[in-house]
Amino acid sequence: MKFSFGARNLWILGVGATVLAIITTSVSILIYHNSGDIYLDRSRPGFLPDEEEAVGDKTENSDYKFSEMGEVDEATLDEYLKEIKKIEDNVKSISNPYPAGALSDKSLGIPEKK
Repeated sequence: MKFSFGARNLWILGVGATVLAIITTSVSILIYHNSGDIYLDRSRPGFLPDEEEAVGDKTENSDYKFSEMGEVDEATLDEYLKEIKKIEDNVKSISNPYPAGALSDKSLGIPEKK
């Protein structure tokens, strides 16, 4: 099979780019593994925290849990609406949820101009 001069250069460029991509990817994965950062990635399956490392959700305010497989009857629905009403009341109790000071230069840590 005989290539023209342009086709040969394009072939060399394609192979060279592929080899360079494989080399740089391999080096980055090697650095990622050897630095220990691979063990920080707990979102991957198999890298979940051990049982003794697992802690509960501290932001959860409600002690009541609704059954995922339970029947939905009037009593359950009333209890659910009562729990939602508590959360809604907490949200509505905030007098000024979007104060202007939250985006001020001082609260964002932007130094004053002199």
